Amino acid sequence: MTIARFTPLACVAAFALLPVVWPDPYVLSVMASCGIFIVAAISLNLLLGYTGQLSLGHVAFFGIGAYTSALLSLGFDVTFLGFDAPFVVAPKPVWVAFLAGIAMASLSGWLVGKLAFRVRGAYFVIVTISFAQVMRMVALNWVDLTEGPMALNNIPALTMWVPGHGVLDLTSKAARYWLVLAAGTIAWFTVAAIVRSRVGRAMVALRENETLARSIGIEASRYLRIATLVSAGIAGAAGGLYAHTVQIIDPDVFMFMFTITMVIMVIAGGKGTLAGPVVGGLIFGLMPEALRGVMAPEMQWMLYGTLMIVILIVLPRGIVPAFAALGTLRRRKAAVAAPIGIPLPAKGDEA
Repeated sequence: MTIARFTPLACVAAFALLPVVWPDPYVLSVMASCGIFIVAAISLNLLLGYTGQLSLGHVAFFGIGAYTSALLSLGFDVTFLGFDAPFVVAPKPVWVAFLAGIAMASLSGWLVGKLAFRVRGAYFVIVTISFAQVMRMVALNWVDLTEGPMALNNIPALTMWVPGHGVLDLTSKAARYWLVLAAGTIAWFTVAAIVRSRVGRAMVALRENETLARSIGIEASRYLRIATLVSAGIAGAAGGLYAHTVQIIDPDVFMFMFTITMVIMVIAGGKGTLAGPVVGGLIFGLMPEALRGVMAPEMQWMLYGTLMIVILIVLPRGIVPAFAALGTLRRRKAAVAAPIGIPLPAKGDEA
């Protein structure tokens, strides 16, 4: 139990050493990009894995976080509702903008949850997809605010105060990698704390049997809204990281393919497990880079689909649950082979 408790910290420490042992800028850039989508997958896992609600519009919260953080850090002026005087917002400190992006994504998640959780199943999926498409059309057509297809560029990098050096921009590959790792660690431990709490147990109860959960006094809509709010906030953090590391965004951040990528990472790794999105994210996040010089993009998508089908057939619960079940089976066999209190015969005693 003690070893399992410290395993996440050991993994974080191992990943933190990557820029030291392998300081290749390309590798660090790829790992940072992969890490951003792992954070997004962690957010989706809270909703899909622990409440059983499939959101195919989850990229909306990612995009809202990205655009809010970018716009506030750049500053903007916009005219709307027929007023002659423009509404002017001066550039804000990048961390204030980043936190505002998380808050705006969380608020959007709460509103979507309040409306959408009055329905279930396919209706909820349709609501989330529609919301994402509306956000994409707003980003594409509200040119005065978002620059539309011309994109928002020169987005300032996030900063950090270093004793003796003052405030430094996190622009190096290593700094951005560590920033994404820190955000991913916070997101993981946040979800872990929720899942292991009374709120998390209520979410799992709703996933397993909503009727029975309601019968024992669990308020379904309340806990589902909490899950959506936290999930959207973490997705907004991933979007903010994306905006401040890439430093240019356009309406493509609302692409449906980003949501599909998150879903694949969660399901392949093992939905409803804390390690699942990380394992699935590493596999499907690094695979495109590994295959970039080997096969055409069309062949890559065919390979992804084939691999996904194989995983669903061979490991229907995902990679992490399959390995966990294998470990449990081995421990049971060991316990049967060597019962407690009955020592196994020594090698020389068999005769």
